[in-house]
Amino acid sequence: MFKNNNFKIAFRNLRRNKAFSIINISGLAIGMASAILILLWVQNEMSHDRFHTKVDRLYQVWSNDKINGTIRSLTYTPEIMAPALKTDYPEIEEVTRVRYTRNLLVVNNDKKLLSTGAVVDPGFLTMFSFPLLAGNSKTVFNDPYSIILTRKLAKKLFGDANPVGKIVQMGNTESFTVSGILKDLPNNTQFDYIEYLLGYDLQTQQGNIDKDWTNISISTFVLLKPNSKAEQLNGKLKTIIPAHTNGAQKTEEFVYPLSKLWLYSNFENGKAIGGRIERVKTFSIIAVFILVIACINFMNLSTARSEKRAKEVGVRKVIGAGKRSLIMQFFTESVLMAFIAGIIALVIVQLALPAFNRLVQKELVLDYANIYFWLAGIAFVLFTGILAGSYPAFFLSAFKPVTVLKGTFKKVNALVTPRKVLVVIQFTFSVVLIICTIVVAQQVKFAQNRSAGYNRHQLLHVYLNDEMKRNYNLIRNELLNTGVASSISAVQSPLSQNWSSGIGLNWAGKDPNAVIQINRFTEDGDLVKTAGLQLIAGRDIDVKKYPTDSTACIINESALKLMGFKDPVGQIIYDDPVSWHVVGVIKDFVQESPYEPVKPLIIRGPKEWVSTMLVKLNSSNPVADNLAKMEQVLKKYDPVYPIEYAFADDEYAHKFADEQLTGTLASLFSVLTIFISCLGLFGLSTYMAENRLKEIGVRKVLGASVINITSLLGGDFVKLVIVAIVIASPLAWFAMHNWLQGYNYRVAISWATFLIAGLLAISIALVTISFQSIKAAIANPVKSLRTE
Repeated sequence: MFKNNNFKIAFRNLRRNKAFSIINISGLAIGMASAILILLWVQNEMSHDRFHTKVDRLYQVWSNDKINGTIRSLTYTPEIMAPALKTDYPEIEEVTRVRYTRNLLVVNNDKKLLSTGAVVDPGFLTMFSFPLLAGNSKTVFNDPYSIILTRKLAKKLFGDANPVGKIVQMGNTESFTVSGILKDLPNNTQFDYIEYLLGYDLQTQQGNIDKDWTNISISTFVLLKPNSKAEQLNGKLKTIIPAHTNGAQKTEEFVYPLSKLWLYSNFENGKAIGGRIERVKTFSIIAVFILVIACINFMNLSTARSEKRAKEVGVRKVIGAGKRSLIMQFFTESVLMAFIAGIIALVIVQLALPAFNRLVQKELVLDYANIYFWLAGIAFVLFTGILAGSYPAFFLSAFKPVTVLKGTFKKVNALVTPRKVLVVIQFTFSVVLIICTIVVAQQVKFAQNRSAGYNRHQLLHVYLNDEMKRNYNLIRNELLNTGVASSISAVQSPLSQNWSSGIGLNWAGKDPNAVIQINRFTEDGDLVKTAGLQLIAGRDIDVKKYPTDSTACIINESALKLMGFKDPVGQIIYDDPVSWHVVGVIKDFVQESPYEPVKPLIIRGPKEWVSTMLVKLNSSNPVADNLAKMEQVLKKYDPVYPIEYAFADDEYAHKFADEQLTGTLASLFSVLTIFISCLGLFGLSTYMAENRLKEIGVRKVLGASVINITSLLGGDFVKLVIVAIVIASPLAWFAMHNWLQGYNYRVAISWATFLIAGLLAISIALVTISFQSIKAAIANPVKSLRTE
């Protein structure tokens, strides 16, 4: 396709037109680097849990519950169900449960680490492709007191020594023998945060298996036998829970492919409707358009130089060059520029990857050792070069030698030309990205400004381990008496999270056939004071003053509205086996998504379990002093466990992470898109000014001012940007309108957003072209007219 002579001519043209080459190569390099970064992220997302050898037979068991007339799909199942799946369903070859153990203390002599792991069945290692670096996957769980460490955790605990056969202590009590070393899990799996594995056999021996078929609390995965059909299995699984509860629980189980879990995990009324795949598609489109915009720069600048290349084409045709050879010449030039830009793009990507990884919270790498990486890279560069050079190659090679050599090949300045269309396309996409970025930022801000319903200032939580629970009253009293805290409450979970809900709650007046989900929470007292909740009826739970408050509860406004109590205080709510009496009602507060309505909530007294200590720091003291004293108190009663706490405002901020990431990425790539577009606009304005030097000289001699000439040169470009704004506005509105439909609590799209985006685009375009326009306008006309 490419001859050696073509490369020589291409190199000469690069050297002869340095400014043109720099602008084109810079635009292509930035566009290619942006596309590569996005595609690395897309590839990581698309490969999530798809690398397992048996991925086509791996499924997760889900639960469908009909609540309030709507089917709700959950990724959790009863813990007792796994053995029944393996023995009663011939379609299933293997099964494993996964019960996550968060921040458990792992000890080896003086090494003490908080680590997150999982309790699994032996089938876990044969089902999933997580290789062992030491140990046998079929025997590592033979001893119930065995533990498998990841290489990373083993390194932290044992250094370079061989840990197999060594003893580690879990928590403050049990000891386990290291039976295997697991290769560190990749970041494109849902299990990537697991640092150790424990076996379910010990849980069975100790009687720690929840045998309640109505409590869906853990994850279950199955491996189907070859040729087994998931659809047939799902038909059977619908009855497994009703059959084991004598029809009392109507929950239906079904299996869902592991390969779809990451990207297609959103369900609506029992049907999969998408998920992360929407964001993957969006940014894939952005990658394509950024690359196209960079190629449009090349096309526009190449065709803008058509007058300078026309005579070259004419002469070469006269001496016998065919159209095909000319096309190959121009393709050679574009591919050469693309290869140079590709090398620069790789350097940019390598330099930008650490910051980009921090932004997207991934560990993306350029796999230079992989032959497919280089093949894909060469294909990517060739595609870019051919795409960028396609229009110029056919446009320039079509010139007729007689016309161009006479100097009469120029066409009248038409209203619509391919070059104008390409500029409009560039800025249309740029304006769409600007509008989308603004709307995403407005949506995040809108949700952040929503009242959380509690006071997050100097409010923190500490997870209670077993030793802290035993000494909780002593810890609480000391923190209060030393002035570290102004108020403390033991609760079920951090205030910004909900760990429990139920559908079996009953109360006077409830429809006996209704299945209604209500969130649960627990406190031991003083929650209203500690969190700054607002009471609208009754009082808070107070076991010291009212001993019967161990079975008291308070409800939120949404629960009050649902239950229809006219006088809520004193009403009884039945949550088998406990009867809870209502002592107060609080205003709704945001515990889950800030984009969704607050769900009905019952906050129960200390008869139920607690796991977290909620602490309101004393605002009279510096925060650093309070934290230091709090750590001293906690260490006093539990010197082994590392102290772990988190502030409520930080936890609440995490709720906006996904939308903020989308907004940040959109902002980043919109800036790059605009920069690439402006780079091309700068080049175009430069060539337009050069081609009209004599016209400008004549106009100046005839009395035209600098403003007149600047307006003349820049006016055409501004008109194109305005056309782009007109086209982009409805497109952006449609895209953002559909995106916002995914949120119940959402911002309205204002006309001011389009005005701001339009003014910004025009301003950027004016700044870009003004330099060359003013430079041409103030030039001495004598220099441009001296040859006439």
